[in-house]
Amino acid sequence: MQRRQFLKASAATVAALSAPTVLRAANNALKVGTYGGYFQESFDKYIYSDFTAATGIEIESIAEPTGEAWLVQLAQAARAGQAPADVSMMAQLARLKGERSGLWAPLDETALSNLGNLPEHFVQRYEDGKLYGTGAVSWYITLVTNTEAYAEAPTSWTALWDAANADKLGLMSLATNSFLLEITATTYFGGTDILKTDEGVLQVMEKLAELKPNVRLWYRDEGQFQQALETGEIPMGQYYHDVTGLAASQGKPVRSSFPDEGAVLDSGSWVVSKASKAIEPAQVFIDYMAQPEIQAKLSRFVGTAPTVARELTDLTDEEFAAVSSDKAPILPLTQIYVDRGDWINQMWSEKITG
Repeated sequence: MQRRQFLKASAATVAALSAPTVLRAANNALKVGTYGGYFQESFDKYIYSDFTAATGIEIESIAEPTGEAWLVQLAQAARAGQAPADVSMMAQLARLKGERSGLWAPLDETALSNLGNLPEHFVQRYEDGKLYGTGAVSWYITLVTNTEAYAEAPTSWTALWDAANADKLGLMSLATNSFLLEITATTYFGGTDILKTDEGVLQVMEKLAELKPNVRLWYRDEGQFQQALETGEIPMGQYYHDVTGLAASQGKPVRSSFPDEGAVLDSGSWVVSKASKAIEPAQVFIDYMAQPEIQAKLSRFVGTAPTVARELTDLTDEEFAAVSSDKAPILPLTQIYVDRGDWINQMWSEKITG
């Protein structure tokens, strides 16, 4: 997962927070991997120095490659007893694949005093109940429109199927990152449980295929769609809430809407390589990142939605709306793409984008 742009953040400071002091030599710093580019730059600038000041633990910042390449690197290195990073921010598909292979080190819950701040969907466990991951950052995919083409904001994902929107939509082209199966299942079938069987997936795909006449662009290039949305060439689609809000704040005629059925809440998780020799400081870092003050700081400076309950943060209504919503989200059903990914992708190509 790559994130391109985020909201412009106002200046703010977060006081150094108390945490266990685990001193490590600078040449033996805790290696933390995040998505490269903007993500890494933001963590370098706004997070790591304050973390070191609060805990005494030095951070070596690692830029992760895109897609599942980082998962492959971590797995290969772990077999040799090496850890390219101690802590990694992993997209959900890679996180679950790593769980299935036992790649992540179990974490000591007694060392994570802030674990209770996270909702259950941001707490990841092995089948035996052992904790191995926590929600790091999250972001929303919403229903977006050009305000010059649509005077009123749509209130439901059903707008994607409306015949009045023929040849007007831009939708993400992959089943695994568009979450259109989950959107369709929630909108028309009462939730994502239907996707747990092959028959259910095919039923949902049949409904999703009904909107094909409305699709002008199945996109992988986010910049291409954003430009078309801003010009009105493709006036409706699905896109990132934070990026759309940033464009709107810069005077572009675009809006992001949270449909009544909910927007898609995607996320990255903190996990620790089983080959890491730095479990204790890694847990200090993961616990630090689960503090409401730090999640609010990420919302302000990195543009991510908080992984903790809104009421725990000091975000203003405006700050919270810029990155999140109080509406119940649509959560990706990641396990189906691990268990039946090849088959789903084949069916998707034949029935949806083909």
